[in-house]
Amino acid sequence: MGSTESKSFENALVSMSGITKAYPGTLANDAIDLVVRRGEIHALLGENGAGKSTLVKILYGLLQADSGHIEWQGVPVDITSPARARELGIALVFQHFSLFDSLSVLENIALGMAVPANKVLQQKIIDVSSRYGLPIDPDRQVYSLSVGERQRIEIVRCLLQEPKLLVMDEPTSVLTPQEVKELFVTLRRLSREGVAILYISHKLNEIKALCSNATILRNGKRVASADPTAESAHSLASLMMGDELDAPSRENRTPSDKVMLRLNNVSVIAVEQHDVPLRQVNLNVHAGEIVGIAGVAGNGQDELLAVISGEQYLSDEQALLLDGEPIGTLSPGQRRQRGLCCVPEERLGHAAVPGMSLSENAFLTAHHRSDLRSVGLINKRKSRRFTERVIEQFNVQCNGHLSLAGSLSGGNLQKFIVGREIEQKPSVFVVSQPTWGVDAGAAAAIHKSLQAMANNGAAVLVISQDLDELMLISDRIAALCAGQLSKVHLTESVSVQQLGLLMGGASIEQGAHV
Repeated sequence: MGSTESKSFENALVSMSGITKAYPGTLANDAIDLVVRRGEIHALLGENGAGKSTLVKILYGLLQADSGHIEWQGVPVDITSPARARELGIALVFQHFSLFDSLSVLENIALGMAVPANKVLQQKIIDVSSRYGLPIDPDRQVYSLSVGERQRIEIVRCLLQEPKLLVMDEPTSVLTPQEVKELFVTLRRLSREGVAILYISHKLNEIKALCSNATILRNGKRVASADPTAESAHSLASLMMGDELDAPSRENRTPSDKVMLRLNNVSVIAVEQHDVPLRQVNLNVHAGEIVGIAGVAGNGQDELLAVISGEQYLSDEQALLLDGEPIGTLSPGQRRQRGLCCVPEERLGHAAVPGMSLSENAFLTAHHRSDLRSVGLINKRKSRRFTERVIEQFNVQCNGHLSLAGSLSGGNLQKFIVGREIEQKPSVFVVSQPTWGVDAGAAAAIHKSLQAMANNGAAVLVISQDLDELMLISDRIAALCAGQLSKVHLTESVSVQQLGLLMGGASIEQGAHV
C-alpha cells in the first residue's frame, strides 16, 4: 500500500480533523481526518454505511459535527449551511437528486444557485453542458427526464458555480462508458486548473484510472490511505472491507426450453412529450437464465419496466405472457401473486417510501406473495420477521426493521429493495440497475443472488447501464435504442464494442443471436 501520510500539507485546500458524528445507536464518524489539496482528485472509499456520506454532509454544511474542526485554505471555518459551503467554493453533486419534478431544468438550477431563472442562466446552462459533454435542454421538465439525464443537471449545476472543491458522490452510477470517459476528461481538466475534487465511487477501476490519492473508511473510522494507481481493484476492495472480496465469476448455464416471460410485439405510444415510445418489442426469457438489457439512459428502459411490472396499461392481454398465461391486462399486484417481481431504477419514492419503516416498505410489495396479513390486516410480527431476514441475508446496515427507508445510505437501501424482492422467491425477476451505488462487496452479493436465482430455475431479466455487470452475469444480451430492442445475442459471442453498436441502434453481423 502506498502511504500518503508524509506528503506536505502546505497545498491543502481543506483539512478535516477529528470529525466525530453520532446518531442514536450509531457512531457514523469516529475522529476522522481528511486532507484534500488543490488540484488533487482524491477518492473517499468505504463500504455502504462506512461514514462517507455523513462526512461529506458535514463538509457541505448539511450536518454539524459533534466534535472536530475544519480548516479552509489554512483558516479555521464553521460551515453551518450549504450556502456557507458554496460561499467558500464547495460544490456537491448529490447521489440522491435534489430536484423538483414539476419544474424545468432551468428552474431547478436557478433554485439551487439562488439566481434568477432568466435567459442569461439558460445560455450558461447550454454552454457549460455542451462544453463538458453533458447535454441537457434547459426547458425540459424534470419529471420527463431519465435518471441519467437528472444526474447531468446536478453536475452542470455544480460546474456553473466555478467551484474550488467539487465533491462528487457516485457521479457515474447512471452514466454510460462513453459519458464516463467524457466526464473524466472534464475532471482532469478541472484538476489541471487547480480545482480539487473529492470523488466517492464504488467503481474501483474508475478510482484507479482517475484518482491520485485515497482515504479509506470502515465502520466510521479512517483505516488507511492509499495511492490508487499503485493498488489493484481487488486490494482496494480488501482495504475497504477488511478481508478478501469474494467476487462472483461468470457461470455457464443451460436454460430450460420453458419460456417464463414473453413480450409479443409490444408497442406503447408516448403520452408525455418526452416519453420514449416502445416499438414492437419482442423478448423471451427462459427459466434458468439471465437476460441482460443494455442501453443509454432515456432509451425506453423505464417504459419497458413499467410495461412488464403492470404500471403501464396494455390493452392486449396476449402482449405479455407469464409462464404461458396472458397477463397484459393484470394489475401489478396480480402479477406479483403469479410470480413476477420487479425492482425499478429509482429507489426513493418509487421502490421505497422514504418516510415509512423498512418493515412497512417490505409489506407494501411482499404481502402479495408472502403471508404477512391476518384477517385482512397487517401482521406486524410476520412483517418484522420477513424484514429481519432481508436485513440479515443481505447485510443491510441499519438500526433494525423500524429504520426509515430514507435514513439508509443509497447502497444499503438498494440491498434492502433487491433483497425484499428476492426473498419472495419469484419465478420471474426483473430488476433495473441492480447495483447502482452499492459497494464492491454488496455488488458481488447481489450478483451472486441473481445467479443463484437463475441456477434454481427462475427467469431473470436485468436492465443495466453497467456493461461490465451485464457481460459478467447475463447468458443472453440485447440493447434498447429509442424504444426498439435489438436482436438478442449469446453474451459470450458479443464484445463490449459490439454491444456499444447495439446501444447506438446498429445491428451486428458477428455473434450468434437467438
